[in-house]
Amino acid sequence: MNAIARNLFSDEHEIFRTSVRRFVETEIVPHHQEWEEQGQVPREIWQRAGELGLLCFSMPEEYGGLGADRLYSVVFIEEFSRAGITGPGFGLHSEIVAPYIQRYGSEEQKRHYLPKMARGELIGAIAMTEPGAGSDLQGIRTTAIRDGNELVVNGSKTFITNGQLSDIVIVVTKTDADAGAKGISLVIVEAGTEGFRKGRNLKKVGRKAQDTSELFFDEVRVPTTNMLGEEGKGFVYLMQELAWERLQIAIGSVSLAEAALGWTVDYTKERKAFGKSIADFQNTRFKLAEIKTEVTIARTFIDHCIEQVLENKLDVTTAAMAKYWCSELQCRVVDECLQLHGGYGYMWEYPIARAYADSRVQRIYGGSNEIMKELIARSL
Repeated sequence: MNAIARNLFSDEHEIFRTSVRRFVETEIVPHHQEWEEQGQVPREIWQRAGELGLLCFSMPEEYGGLGADRLYSVVFIEEFSRAGITGPGFGLHSEIVAPYIQRYGSEEQKRHYLPKMARGELIGAIAMTEPGAGSDLQGIRTTAIRDGNELVVNGSKTFITNGQLSDIVIVVTKTDADAGAKGISLVIVEAGTEGFRKGRNLKKVGRKAQDTSELFFDEVRVPTTNMLGEEGKGFVYLMQELAWERLQIAIGSVSLAEAALGWTVDYTKERKAFGKSIADFQNTRFKLAEIKTEVTIARTFIDHCIEQVLENKLDVTTAAMAKYWCSELQCRVVDECLQLHGGYGYMWEYPIARAYADSRVQRIYGGSNEIMKELIARSL
């Protein structure tokens, strides 16, 4: 199946792609079904990824990373999405949690946490969503109140990726309840701190191998030095990073849509009905032609957005358009491809079935698509 030429990547990027693909195919794919049944992955796979330099690789070498450019991150996201891998929360750890510490942390915080995160010895999570506050970050109720040289954290979080395995959590808190967005701060809380409790590992429709948890904070005391960046700047920090975070969702969405198309082309050529292959029916050919066209359009747009990231020009509105459009496209493509698989498409052992379950959340997390439309509308 011919694909459009992409000029983003150098030979070094493609060598890295080969390494990531080999890691996925040999160390993750054979175990992923077992991890889906368990609801999480073993810590050993994190350590193995760290040994191979597959964690925090865009981080500077002085903190244990490879100092690689963002295109290496793109390759990593694409290869995991292409294989339908959802278990290890490597992306959140390496591309969201670690960068917050790298950009906004003190030198002591960076040297204490980042090398261990790059080695897979510490697993990171970020706790934004609360039972009563999803996409509305200003509506959070978790507080971090100063008491001498300590911050006292109280509240609860939910839907936290890497929650069960996490060793450190960046907690989005209110340090001034009356200051709105200017009262939001980021606080690092380590697992094992008194009063910090991990709740149940949530059972989800999809992404079953990825641990997703409730977190509870009951009079959790941490040093004031655990504040990440400046007090009251948490909302600003979150907004500065959200464009790249949302583009990551879009990149994964397009890659999985491409994979779904490939699986479906192969299946429809092999599957017979009424004496000929499914691919020989006009409806099948036209459906696949529509999907290929839409996926190609999405790929072209996303590669343009990636170029903007490399030039530090990706704006909030464009990132919102990418996240909204590509996640919607992914769900539509996967649904059409499942239909072309017939009854077998509904069987869990087929990758299209797992992709169907895994895709739906793309329209919700990273800011729901309704919020994305609101952000886009504000630019008109």
